[in-house]
Amino acid sequence: MSPRAPLPPPPPPAELRSWPDRDARTADRARALGELGRRLLGPGRLVAFLLVFGLLQLGWGLIGVLLVSLADPLDVFEVLFAVFSAALGTGAFVPGVWLTVRGLRRDRVVRERLVQWALLDRHGPTDARLRAPALSACWLVLSFVMCAAGLWAGFAVPAGTTRDDGGYGLVAYGMGVALILWTTGLTGLVKAVGHYRFAVRLTAPRPAGPDARSASSGPLPPG
Repeated sequence: MSPRAPLPPPPPPAELRSWPDRDARTADRARALGELGRRLLGPGRLVAFLLVFGLLQLGWGLIGVLLVSLADPLDVFEVLFAVFSAALGTGAFVPGVWLTVRGLRRDRVVRERLVQWALLDRHGPTDARLRAPALSACWLVLSFVMCAAGLWAGFAVPAGTTRDDGGYGLVAYGMGVALILWTTGLTGLVKAVGHYRFAVRLTAPRPAGPDARSASSGPLPPG
C-alpha cells in the first residue's frame, strides 16, 4: 500500500451530508467499501502479511545461530560469526516487529472506516461482494496452518531436544519460531473471521414487519 494512496475518508456527519439522492450515496458507499475491503483483505495486504512474517522468521533464524551455537565450545571466528549473524538478525527482526504493529494499527483504522460506511445504508450487491469468500478463506487457511505449525513446534522442539543436541539454545530458538507462527496466525484468523462475520450480519435479511419497507432504505442498525 503506497502512502500516496490515502484511505477513503469516513462518511461526513449527518448534518453535512449533501448527496442528491440515495443512488449517489450508495455509489459512494460502494466505492469506499470496495477500497477498504481491498486494504483489509486484498491480495496486496495478504502478500504484505506474508512478507512481514518471513522477515520475522528470517531475523529470528539469524539470531538463532547465536543461541544454538552457545551449546558448544566456540573458537574466536565462530564467536564472531555468531555475533555478526545475530546483529543481522536483529536488523531484520526489529523492523519486522515494527511493521507488524504498524499493520495492526492500520487495519484497525480501516476496519473502523469500513464499519462507518457500512452503517450508512444497505445495498444487496455491494454488501454481498464485501464478504469476499475466496480471500477470507485464503486468510483463514493460511492463518490456521500457521497456528497449527506454531502449536506443534511449541511442543515438539522442547520434547525432542537434549542437552547434547542443541540444549537450551535450540529450545529458545524453537519456542521463538513457535511464538511467531502462533501470534501471526492468530492475528490473521481474528481478521478473517471477524470480517466475514460482520459481512454476514450486514447481508442478513431484516425481520419482516410494518416498518420493513421504510427500513430497507435506511442505515443498518449498530451491532
